[in-house]
Amino acid sequence: MAAVCYGISSPVSKIMLESIPPIFMASLLYLGAGLGVGFVVLVNNAKGKLQTEARLSKNDLPYIIGMIALDIAAPVLFMSGLLLSSPASVSLLNNFEIVATAVIALIVFKEMVGKRMWLSIILITIATILLSFEDIKTFSFSFGSLLVLGACVSWGFENNCTRMLSLKNPLEIVVLKGFGSGTGSLIIAAVTKAYSINIAYILFALLLGFFAYGLSVYFYILAQRSLGASRTSAYYAFAPFIGVVLSFVFFREALTVSFTAALIVMAAGTYFAVSERHIHAHIHEVTEHEHRHNHKDGHHNHQHENMEQEHSHLHTHERLEHKHLHMPDLHHNHTH
Repeated sequence: MAAVCYGISSPVSKIMLESIPPIFMASLLYLGAGLGVGFVVLVNNAKGKLQTEARLSKNDLPYIIGMIALDIAAPVLFMSGLLLSSPASVSLLNNFEIVATAVIALIVFKEMVGKRMWLSIILITIATILLSFEDIKTFSFSFGSLLVLGACVSWGFENNCTRMLSLKNPLEIVVLKGFGSGTGSLIIAAVTKAYSINIAYILFALLLGFFAYGLSVYFYILAQRSLGASRTSAYYAFAPFIGVVLSFVFFREALTVSFTAALIVMAAGTYFAVSERHIHAHIHEVTEHEHRHNHKDGHHNHQHENMEQEHSHLHTHERLEHKHLHMPDLHHNHTH
């Protein structure tokens, strides 16, 4: 769902960039996410829906700041690159975010990356190289492609910051991300006078932001709880293919040999990423944290009243050793 919501952003943004400057466009997309999801939160509160998610705390502040700062830089780079490149190429090139996220998750956050995932990273890297050259014969780099790659690296770090917050309330995270990153980009647009007063385009950009950034990020955070940062990004690789299909429909772009080759290699890399299975005996050390959970998953054995429904509270995990199919979520940070 996250991939489907985000997949529409590249081709639709390409049309709107004819009337809206890139930095201003980036701010509108994030503000649309913050406004839309914020409205959802208000409706839930008005209906008196039970709060089962853990709230953000002071300990989360470093990751919140990093998430917002990177989310200001990444869309600005991405929209600037999109303005100089074809939307179909950008849609596939955007898959380099998977590589950046996985490498950062491995090196900085010590997340497990297996053989299939490494093979996926290699194939996706080859595909992005194919898309990064304007002309393979002359090896002339496209400046627009480099900007998109820079955005992907920024989003790679941002994905890992968000992963560290994924056990907390996803609606709260999206609202903070939307208003924080949107306001930052809006200030840059105002200072550089790179903005537009086309009301119709502004409203449509806000609506696009609610779906492509708001709902997309919400589903993405929920996925990270179970899959970890690198694998969530791998599944997310489905998004660019939606963008490619829409690009050919909207812009009637012709298929080139390098583009077709990159598409095939990218598809193979995506397959290896999503088909990885990981199972072995592992140990959970004693830890204490807060998040929404139930007592049926084999990892939450503490006792208290009203354990039947999902709930959130500070709880302690006792030392546990068992074997099952698992992903590198925040309950499985063990080494190999």
